[in-house]
Amino acid sequence: MLLLKMTFLLLCLSGLTAGCLSTGSGESRSLTEPCVVVLGIAQDGGVPQAGDRDTERWIDRSKKRLVTSLAIVDPATSQRWILDATPDFREQLHLLDRHYPVPAKPGIDGILLTHAHMGHYTGLMFLGLESMGTKGVPVFAMPRMAAFLRDNGPWSQLVAYRNIVIEPLAHDTAVQLNDRLSITPFLVPHRQEYSEVVGFRIDGPNRSVLFIPDIDKWEDLDAMGTRIEEKIADVDAAYLDGTFFSNREMPGRDMSSFPHPKIESSMRRFEPLPASERGKVRFLHLNHTNPALSEDSEARQSIEEKGFHVAEELERISL
Repeated sequence: MLLLKMTFLLLCLSGLTAGCLSTGSGESRSLTEPCVVVLGIAQDGGVPQAGDRDTERWIDRSKKRLVTSLAIVDPATSQRWILDATPDFREQLHLLDRHYPVPAKPGIDGILLTHAHMGHYTGLMFLGLESMGTKGVPVFAMPRMAAFLRDNGPWSQLVAYRNIVIEPLAHDTAVQLNDRLSITPFLVPHRQEYSEVVGFRIDGPNRSVLFIPDIDKWEDLDAMGTRIEEKIADVDAAYLDGTFFSNREMPGRDMSSFPHPKIESSMRRFEPLPASERGKVRFLHLNHTNPALSEDSEARQSIEEKGFHVAEELERISL
C-alpha cells in the first residue's frame, strides 16, 4: 500500500515545470497537455481554522491546508482557470505562478464559482482596487450567484468597476473554455441561502474530472434523478465532498443531522463498485476536525485500504 501511494504521489507531483504530467498509466504525456491541479483540500475555514487551539498546527507549517479549490491549466495556450475563489486565493495564485507560470498578468482567464458559501467566493475580494485591481476577469456564475454578486456590496463594486465580468452558467450546459477544454455545471442539493450550488465536470481532449466539494447527501442527488455512481463511471477522477469522516468526529455533539455525507458513509455506498471505480474517488473539503487530514491516522489508512484516496495539494491529473 505504501509503495502504491508513493508511486501515485511521484506521478502527481514530479517536476516543477509549467507543463502537466499524467497521473494515469504511469507514462508521462506531453508537457503541453492541459491538466487539473489541486490548490487546496480544506473545508471553508481552512486548517488550522480560526479559534483552533491545536498549537502544533499553528507552528508546524506542514500541517496547514488551504481551502478547497482546483485549477485548470493549459500550458500550450498559457491559460489558467480557478474553480472557486477561496479565502486563500493569494497563496493559491502564488502556487500557480510558481509551478505553472504564464507570461501575462494577472494570468487568470476565469474563475468558476460553485456557490455563495464563504470558502467558495470570498477570495474575489483580492481582485478589487485594494489588492490586484484586475480588469475584466471573467467570473462564471449561476443565475442566483450572479445576482448575489451584482446586488450586494462589496462584490457589486467589483462588477461596477469592471474588475470582474460575470459570465452566465446554466445547469447541464457546457462552457467551452478553449478549443480543447470545457466545463459543465450541474445542480447539487446543498444549503442555498444566497445562491444555487453546483458541481462541475471538466472535460479535456483525453480525460474528464468531476468536482463536487459540497453536497448534503448522495441520496438527495438520487432524488434529483442522478446517481453519483453514474457520474463517477463517466469520468477518470472524482473529487468529492469529504468534509467529515464520521458521526463520532465531534465528541458530545450529534452529527447525524450535519449536512455533507460522512466519508465512512460514502465508502459504504461505494464499496460495491469495482476497484477501478473506487480508485477514482479523491476526498477533499476536509474539516479541521477530520482525522483523515493526518497521513498516519487510522481514518486515512481505512480510506486507502478500501481503495479510495484523500486529495493532496498540488497533485495534478492531465486532461
